Amino acid sequence: MKFIVSSTALLKQLQAVGGVLNSSNTLPILDNFLFEINEKELTVSASDLETTMTTQLEIEAKETGSVAVPAKLLMDILKTFPDHPLTFLIDDNSFAIEIASDYGKYKLSGYNGDEFPKVPVIEDPSKITINSNILFRAIEKSIFAAGNDDLRPVMSGIFCQLDTDSITFVATDAHKLVRYRRTDVKAEKAASFIIPKKPMTLVKNLLSGSDEEVVLQYNESNAQFEFGSFKLVCRLIDGKYPNYEAVIPNENPNRMTIDRKSLLSSIKRVAIFANKTTHQVRLQLDNSKLVLNAEDLDFANAANERLTCSYEGDEMEIGFNSRFILEMLNNIDTEFVVLELSAPNRAGILLPENPEDAGEDILMLVMPVMLNH
Repeated sequence: MKFIVSSTALLKQLQAVGGVLNSSNTLPILDNFLFEINEKELTVSASDLETTMTTQLEIEAKETGSVAVPAKLLMDILKTFPDHPLTFLIDDNSFAIEIASDYGKYKLSGYNGDEFPKVPVIEDPSKITINSNILFRAIEKSIFAAGNDDLRPVMSGIFCQLDTDSITFVATDAHKLVRYRRTDVKAEKAASFIIPKKPMTLVKNLLSGSDEEVVLQYNESNAQFEFGSFKLVCRLIDGKYPNYEAVIPNENPNRMTIDRKSLLSSIKRVAIFANKTTHQVRLQLDNSKLVLNAEDLDFANAANERLTCSYEGDEMEIGFNSRFILEMLNNIDTEFVVLELSAPNRAGILLPENPEDAGEDILMLVMPVMLNH
C-alpha cells in the first residue's frame, strides 16, 4: 500500500485530531492514529474510547486499506519538515511503515487498522444546524464554569438545552454558574443532554476563526459534530443535570453598573493581598461608590480601593472569591457590566450591559463567601 501526501497538510490535520489522544491509555492501540486510504482520500481517526475524531485530506494513492500509525512519533517527524511531499509505503502483512522524503527514509512499526475501535454510528439521531461563530461563543462563554469533580460527573460537562424558540448552554461547578442562551437558533423539537468538557474544548478550538455551518446530531447516548472536513463523536454524560433555574434569584433590588475594565484591574490588584485559601475580596456598596477590600490576617497584608459606579439599592457588604469574579469579567465583552444582588448570603448575578448581539443572552452567577468580621 502506497500514498503520497504533503507534510504540512498532514501535520495540520493530525494536530487538530491529536487533541483527542490521552497521555496514558488502557489500550495501546489508542496511542495511534488510524489511517484509512480510499483512492484519493485519506481519513485519519483518533480516539480515547469516549471521544472519536476523524478528518479527511487529499492524497495521491491507487489502493485502499488501513493501518494504525504511532501518533507521537509521526507528529514529531512531521514537525521537522518544511512543506514537502512524503511517500508512505505500508507492508500489507507486517504493517511496517516506511516514509520516504527528499532527505532520506524513516521506518516505524505500524499496527493492524482492524484493531482500532470502530467509530460509533449514531442511530436514529435528531439534528440541529448551528453557525460556527454562535457555537464557538456558546462554548467559550460557558466552559470555564464547568466543574472538575469526578464525584459529580454531570457538573463536569456543558448542559445543552434545545428548545423550539432558543438554545441554552449551562455550566456550573456549584460555586459559579453560566447560562448562555441564543434566541436566534431554534430546534425542531425540545431535547437536553450533557456533553463532556473535553470534546467541547476540541470543538471550540477547531471552530476558532471559522465561519461555516455545524451539524449537531444526537440521540440518548452520543452526540456528533460535523463541519468542514471534521467529524467528532462523543459519549454523553449520563445523569440528570441540577435544576439551574432554581438557584438563579429572581428578586435582586440592589443593582450596580460599573466600567468592566476598571473593576477587572481593581480586583486583580486587591486580590494579590487576599487570603491565599479563600481568595476573598469584600465589596462595600453605597450610593455611587464601590469600596474593594482584601486582607490576609496571617501575614498582615491588606489592600483597599475605591471605584465610582452607578448603584441603586441599600447599603451592602458582600464577599466573593476573586478568582471567580475575574474569570467572569474576562468572559464578558461589553464596556459596562451589571452586578445584581439581593442579600449578602445570596448569589450575585453578573450581566453584560447593552450586549451588541441581540440574539445573545448571557447570565453569570457567583456564590458569595462568608465574611469574617
